[in-house]
Amino acid sequence: MMPGSEPIMSGNQSLCTTFTFVAFSSLEELQPVLFVVFLTIYLFTVGGNLLIICLIWATPSLHTPMYFFLVNLSFLELCYITSVVPQMLVHLLVETKTISVGGCAAQMYVFTILGLTECCLLAAMAYDRFVAICHPLHYTLLMGPPVCLKLAAASWTTGVVVESAQTTWIFTLPFCGTGEIQHFFCDIMPVVRLACVDTSHNEIVLFAVSALFIMSPCLLILCSCARVLLTILGIPSAAGRRGASSTRCSHVLVVSLFYGTALFAYLQPKAAHSPQADKAAALLYTVVTPALNPVIYALRNQDVKGAFQRLTRRSPFRQMA
Repeated sequence: MMPGSEPIMSGNQSLCTTFTFVAFSSLEELQPVLFVVFLTIYLFTVGGNLLIICLIWATPSLHTPMYFFLVNLSFLELCYITSVVPQMLVHLLVETKTISVGGCAAQMYVFTILGLTECCLLAAMAYDRFVAICHPLHYTLLMGPPVCLKLAAASWTTGVVVESAQTTWIFTLPFCGTGEIQHFFCDIMPVVRLACVDTSHNEIVLFAVSALFIMSPCLLILCSCARVLLTILGIPSAAGRRGASSTRCSHVLVVSLFYGTALFAYLQPKAAHSPQADKAAALLYTVVTPALNPVIYALRNQDVKGAFQRLTRRSPFRQMA
């Protein structure tokens, strides 16, 4: 039995009270390098998303529906990467890579709630761009502050309610054996595999929930993108087409990466899952996607870049210089 997988004897079952991560056990010599790489990405992601939030908050011209949703997304991505990466960084430096069952449950609650909330929030952002491009004359009416607040609240509420119920259900299962998680955090399927009962019914329900709450927002986004594309192609001037399409490219890139990896990770048949592929996909949606948010929405966004330049010009340190 691996260190930290302490059992409690219950009849003929040996129940785990802790789990052991073995994701990077085969890369022992590279772990210091991985630590530096992931720490750099984490600090960049946290700093970049905090910068976006502060810039939008400090710039009245950015107090629009689009940037209201961007603030929500930046805050979500900041929490999302923090729910996974700091623990992974610690485990890259220590020999015993364990977590209690309660700690694993807490991580899964936070991670899954934020993940589903992001699915819904990306759909809300797609609807905002759909209205802005396809119904510009009615934009202020259709996307007023009450509507934006309701869409954001619905996204967060859906994530909390659905994933709280699902995670609670998962941790009613008994876990036994070595307690080795073939992953670098408490993701759903690697944890469910540790159950010492038949989980086929659980997996069917988990698949159905994932299909419903990942595919539904994804389909809404695809329909929105198709309608927007038709509208853009119908704009007579080339300048108008470029202006409209630029508002969509960033969003489409984020959506493609996030949903592509999420669909790969959660909607595959059980037989198709492999630990290596699951870990690679997880690195994309837990580390890479949050890191791309500041790059895509700030460095490629003229409004955000302009706000940053105006803010730095007003900086007292710059004036003193």
